[in-house]
Amino acid sequence: MRRPLAIAVFSVMLAGCSSGPVPPDWQLQARPAIEAAVKAELSGDARAAQREFERGHALIARTGQPALVARAELMRCAARLASLEFAPCEGFERWRGDAAPAERAYADHLAGKSLGQAQIELLPTAQRSAAAAIASRSAASLQGLDDPQSRLIAAALLFRAGLADPATITLAADTASAQGWRKPLLAWLGVLAMRAERAGDAEAAAQQRRRIELVTSSR
Repeated sequence: MRRPLAIAVFSVMLAGCSSGPVPPDWQLQARPAIEAAVKAELSGDARAAQREFERGHALIARTGQPALVARAELMRCAARLASLEFAPCEGFERWRGDAAPAERAYADHLAGKSLGQAQIELLPTAQRSAAAAIASRSAASLQGLDDPQSRLIAAALLFRAGLADPATITLAADTASAQGWRKPLLAWLGVLAMRAERAGDAEAAAQQRRRIELVTSSR
């Protein structure tokens, strides 16, 4: 399975830290730890996610480079956002002053802030359409986003901004379902069930509740 874009970006960042042909041990260990943390987060295994992230965080902290820690914190917050968790990214904010402009722009994007064009251009390409839509209060199509996690992050941000249409919400649920990502799937199925109930569509609501029960039983 292809790795989420956020993890791919983080892996490139780690690889770029080495000045020699052989990466140091901390890089070789930190990357799989952060990858495992994101995977566990999307799978809904909070305990494993915390354990792996702490391991990766400790390895990165050995470098004494706050900017690297700030990037790792953003990866965790992005994974949580995919499941409609909109809590502040406190881990990043601690190191905001040491982070590069691109990381600060991405953190503001994850926080749901309306960005200016200069900030939008600093974002990962996959997030620019959603950021532009939020800034202009207009609709955005996510069909062209190939990376599943990026699609879920963009959908979550549009949802929080009140710009997610039914097709976007359904796409988010289908994306999580296709990947077998338990935590975001439950979150988006909950949204679908609630929308059906509010629309008075008891049959559709019951269908989503059955799906939620099935996913919940998969522990």
